[in-house]
Amino acid sequence: MAIQSKITFTAPTSEKSVKELITVLTDLYLKNRTRVSRAVYLTLFVALLGRIYHAISEQKAAAIQQVELLRRPGTTSKDDNTKTRKRVEINREFFRNLLRLLKIVIPGWRSKELRLLISHSVFLVVRTLISLYVAELDGKLVSSLVRGKGKAFFKGIIWWMVVAIPATFTNSMLSYHQCKLALQYRTRLTSYLHNRYLQNMTFYSLSALDDRIKNADQLITVDVSRFSNSLAELYSNLAKPILDMIIYNYSLSRSVGGEGLFMMSLLVQISANVMRALTPPFGKYVAEEARLEGEFRFQHSRLIDNSEEIALYHGHETEKDSLDKGYFTLIKHVNRILRRRLYHGVMEDFVIKYFWGALGLMLCSVPVFFKIPGQALRGMGDRTESFVTNRRMLLSSSDAFGRIMFSYKEITELAGYTSRVSSLLSVMDSIQAGHFEKALVSSASGNAAILSGRGDVTESSEIEFTNVPIVSPNGDVLVEKLNFSVKPGKHLLIVGPNGCGKSSLFRILGGLWPVYGGIVRKPPYGDIFYIPQRPYLSRGSLRQQIIYPDGIREMRDKHVSDDDLLQTLRTVDIQNIVDRPHGWDAEEEWRDVLSGGLQQRVAMARLFYHKPKYAILDECTSSVTLEIEKAMYDNAKALGITLMTVSHRRSLWRYHDDILQFDGQGNYIFTQLDAEKRLKLEDEKEDLELQLRAVPDLERRLQELTT
Repeated sequence: MAIQSKITFTAPTSEKSVKELITVLTDLYLKNRTRVSRAVYLTLFVALLGRIYHAISEQKAAAIQQVELLRRPGTTSKDDNTKTRKRVEINREFFRNLLRLLKIVIPGWRSKELRLLISHSVFLVVRTLISLYVAELDGKLVSSLVRGKGKAFFKGIIWWMVVAIPATFTNSMLSYHQCKLALQYRTRLTSYLHNRYLQNMTFYSLSALDDRIKNADQLITVDVSRFSNSLAELYSNLAKPILDMIIYNYSLSRSVGGEGLFMMSLLVQISANVMRALTPPFGKYVAEEARLEGEFRFQHSRLIDNSEEIALYHGHETEKDSLDKGYFTLIKHVNRILRRRLYHGVMEDFVIKYFWGALGLMLCSVPVFFKIPGQALRGMGDRTESFVTNRRMLLSSSDAFGRIMFSYKEITELAGYTSRVSSLLSVMDSIQAGHFEKALVSSASGNAAILSGRGDVTESSEIEFTNVPIVSPNGDVLVEKLNFSVKPGKHLLIVGPNGCGKSSLFRILGGLWPVYGGIVRKPPYGDIFYIPQRPYLSRGSLRQQIIYPDGIREMRDKHVSDDDLLQTLRTVDIQNIVDRPHGWDAEEEWRDVLSGGLQQRVAMARLFYHKPKYAILDECTSSVTLEIEKAMYDNAKALGITLMTVSHRRSLWRYHDDILQFDGQGNYIFTQLDAEKRLKLEDEKEDLELQLRAVPDLERRLQELTT
């Protein structure tokens, strides 16, 4: 009994002491409320500065490492440096790439894009202020209804309609600015990419010398457009919610107290971190989907480009299987994304709409159940007005925070587009720095020393190769050390089997292919003109086909008239192609309109217009008659053009002074060409071969006679 009485005696004392302790701590907090709030905010600000400092430091280190990598020239095998596909995430690399692209799309303080951004931001602020006023007006309307004040209620309705005029105008201007920003971003980025892509033969090196970018056309057209739209939408979807949260939370803190708002923000932040940890990598999925879309499109493009060969081989079933496989791989990945979005959407809607909604109701009820310093709610109307206004601001703030959370998926999608566009820029930087990555054949694995080296290229009035290795696109060394020279007026004939190095030689002369060693002396690019067997005919008028790549302005600067062009066409006997509707200004798909022989004559007329010092003719007379061929070569010599011809036609031997002959085994012969003597030797060779082919028949006949 004594023990029981002791317990019943001490319990009230303990409960009373706890209440007193809580009262003392509460009073102490209220006395130092301002200092505690400032300390909390200062701590949060210092932590934010620390995270920003560490992020910037790591970005600088990564940038220095990237610059050192770009300084290493050479060609490496992708098999030797196999890397796993990079995971697309919202990390420091994403912000570094995004900052690089932002410097491109917003080039300066006086740019049109920055003016649009400032104007857009002004309308965002106006929209938020209008929303804040509407929240207060909504509270007054409900308070007027509760109090039964009809005059005040109808006056509030009138103000509601008046506010609707600037509100609707502001919303329309926000949509206009967003679309305009997306268009300006795309224009800037496309213009920048075109300049880089068509500079220093990067477009050729990207497809022929490097394997890192497979679908540059899709990156420049589709992904740039998606990146621009995503970036413009993201600014609206982030800037306004952030601004709304700042203004609404400040107003709420004055109404319900900073403590309740801080506790609610803490719970929201914890749940947001949990959601972020459970969010699938949508950026990686978007990048992979874009890659699969590009591969599927590339398969169709390849089918169109090689339709004749595939039809002759009857390979339509094989191509159909390949296309179906590419499509179903894409659809399988898209279905996987849809499933992940379903699960993530359920979790996101529950947390944002219901869990945070319950927290909001508790926060709005604080002024009703607790006394807030600086507020005096006297009657039912004041409580109703305060509750409705606070709830309206809280809903707007929650909606803003929800949009920020929803925008995380948009940011991850932007990360995917940013990764793909930035990868194109990085590869172009690497290529222009002389670094290539290409999948080499197994036989080229022993040529790493040659492929990693670089030779010297000097400008000269003549062409001379000194100890220059000739390398195939797959990395095979076709000729270890090539030595020859072509002086002005000394025409060179180049012969050899397929795959012996003739095309690689021309690529080096044209500046398309790197020099892996030795010394190359050659004239500047403008003094060398290349004509392939199947000449390139551009889009445009008939006049532009003759003067390509010049334009009409360059043609006028050279003091060349249409009559001069017509005389050039007479040289190759195709002056009648001008006799068509619109004449020189006629525009056709010339590759389809002109036959192969006419295309080769147009290419020779183009050569006569430019009058370079050197011309590389790669089987460019295979579809013309001997008479036209003679006229072409005689006129080229008369214009002082030094010719380098690849051809197996005997009729061309007499137009050349030297010969460079490859045997296809890594050996070559460079010597003077005596056309008459070589023709006699070739005739004698053919006679002997004909006689040797007849030997088995003669032996068989002799055996029949002897038996």
